[in-house]
Amino acid sequence: MRALPGSTMSVIAVLAAMAMVVLDSGIANVALPTIATSLATTPERSILVVTAYQVALVMGLLPAAHLAGRLGMRRLFIGGIATFSVASLLCGLAPSLPLLVGARFVQGLGGAAIMALGIALLRAALGDKRLGAAIGWNALNVALCSAVAPTIGALILTAASWPWLFLVNLPIGVAAVAAARSLPQDSAPVASIDMPSVALWATGAGLLVVAIELASHWRLWPVPVLASLACFAVLARRELLKPAPLVPFDLLRRRSFRLSVIASVCCFVGQSAGTLALPFYLQLVLDRSPLATALVITCWPAAVAMTSTVANALSGRFSPALVCIAGGLTLGIGLLGSVIVPSAGSVAPLAACVAVCGIGFGLFQVTNNRSLFLAAPKDRSAAAGGMQGTARLAGQAAGALTVTVLFEHFGVSAPGIALTLGAGCAFAAAAVSALQTGARSRTLVASKS
Repeated sequence: MRALPGSTMSVIAVLAAMAMVVLDSGIANVALPTIATSLATTPERSILVVTAYQVALVMGLLPAAHLAGRLGMRRLFIGGIATFSVASLLCGLAPSLPLLVGARFVQGLGGAAIMALGIALLRAALGDKRLGAAIGWNALNVALCSAVAPTIGALILTAASWPWLFLVNLPIGVAAVAAARSLPQDSAPVASIDMPSVALWATGAGLLVVAIELASHWRLWPVPVLASLACFAVLARRELLKPAPLVPFDLLRRRSFRLSVIASVCCFVGQSAGTLALPFYLQLVLDRSPLATALVITCWPAAVAMTSTVANALSGRFSPALVCIAGGLTLGIGLLGSVIVPSAGSVAPLAACVAVCGIGFGLFQVTNNRSLFLAAPKDRSAAAGGMQGTARLAGQAAGALTVTVLFEHFGVSAPGIALTLGAGCAFAAAAVSALQTGARSRTLVASKS
């Protein structure tokens, strides 16, 4: 039997690891009520299972990219898969909530390495010409896993106890590690790890996420926010003039990279606000059943999956900025349409609007991510991946906080307002992408002169 080419095995390794991370997030969210009952804890405390994972992701993304520049991307990526897999085993064996939360935090650190380095390794394995296709494959993989994760979680809970939700990661992790041996071996420069900067970022990011999580029911939430800002200020002072800083200020000075990051944040705010508000809109405002809600919402990731393979082809024929503009506008129109379409009768019109959201999101993210990575030199691909993941999490956290605040102030009217604001953020992403056309023109003129 002929062995698969190294580039094919590299793609399999990255996609398998990404699938493991995405599936685990969706499965864990579905299982929270079951975990709370089994471990004799309250639903509120069980949410720590999700929060600990998110905190670790935010804390670990940029440090993972920084460590990759010192230890090598391939080595750290395999270490991330191994860490995630071992932590999954610990989650499955956890006899109490505190131990489960601790294992989930370790899981998040492994997931941060996978998310930060996956696309960078695909770029190293396939080259810049095939990077757009690789990003499309990854977007298809993520969308499909997001769509099926709740169903897989429900099936596992039907047939077995909740620890198996985490234990199913083990065979995927073993397969990903085996395939990862084909990833290109990069020569990491001999440089020391800047532990003070890593500590400052991790502390500042962790405090900020905790403050966001507690903002709705803790009056002292501004205290960790101020402490977080202080950490970031000291970090910026340390890192600003370094040639390869932990926070990639060198890349953010590049106009194209900076605009791609800003547009990504705006788009993810709209996506997060939309996906969080839609279930409440369907059930609280339109009085639809949970089954109808699930079917409508599934149209979003399904449309992303179908669009992701088309987005790369479009960005090859047209300006990537134009494709991003079209994607942002389409996402915004879909979110606005979800509020405007008639609520009586069939949910088909609303499902169509949600599918339009998925089409717009797929067009935008695949193309914008390609532009973001190509704006960075190859030796800073890991830093670009860390920044892309950080932008995504920042946008999703901001969208979630927006929906929470709206519910506190507007009650049952909040979902419709959130969808409208989400549309505004999608239009803002399109507007920022429009600035890329001017940036590209100036770059071409400068290169010719």
